[in-house]
Amino acid sequence: MPKITKISVQQKRTDRYNIEVDGDYAFSVDEAVLMEFNLRKGSELTKAEVEEIQIRDVVRKGLNAAINYLSIRMRSEKEVLDYLKRKEVELDAAEEILMRLRSMSYLNDEQFATAFVKTQIQTTDKGPYLIQRELKEKGINEEIASNAMEQFTEEAQIEKAAKLYEKQLKKYKRDSAFLQKKKAEEQVITKGYSSSVMKQAAFEALPDEEQEMEALMHQAEKAHRRYRSYKPSEYRQKMKMALYRKGFDFSAIDQAIENLQKE
Repeated sequence: MPKITKISVQQKRTDRYNIEVDGDYAFSVDEAVLMEFNLRKGSELTKAEVEEIQIRDVVRKGLNAAINYLSIRMRSEKEVLDYLKRKEVELDAAEEILMRLRSMSYLNDEQFATAFVKTQIQTTDKGPYLIQRELKEKGINEEIASNAMEQFTEEAQIEKAAKLYEKQLKKYKRDSAFLQKKKAEEQVITKGYSSSVMKQAAFEALPDEEQEMEALMHQAEKAHRRYRSYKPSEYRQKMKMALYRKGFDFSAIDQAIENLQKE
């Protein structure tokens, strides 16, 4: 029966050992596997025992890799499983690794989901739909995701949506109030907020009259440079249509044209 003739520590990995059988290198194992099977010089090994040892070593290597992966940040079970697949760990071994990680409290989808939602609320401007979609992508089941999302109250959603809405209004301050509102609303919806939350957030955040006139004059001056060489009647018509398409009111447009013509 084959016999272990030498056990030596690897130079670069002191937690791994090279095993020689009958004078030749046979395989390497993790320190935990070495201890689990009580491997020592003189131990006799059957083919079946060698295969079992190597299977256990695959699990151990995968477990170590997964723990290192989890040390960076919390992960869902699906994220860890996908990581093990990329490491080409067999499914049976991967499932055992997940089981061990659960028992060691390294994996808990409920805790992960709660922490993930809390982090998204505190550090991003994402709305509930977007966060919930990301939870689904990470393999979190509907019930766990729903429970985790309870911490994102409607009041908190409105507060964050309002800040996002106001930020977008400032971004598009050179546009008409109509376009500012439209673009800001689109951004809030795109970020994952419901239309009802968006409407409440936008209720008192519309641009004031002074901002509207400033935006109108900015657009009017651009149009004026484009059409100033036209005949007066054609100039006025083109100015009106250009500014109307930008979302400005006709009466305000007339005032802007008059102001330009006075200059």
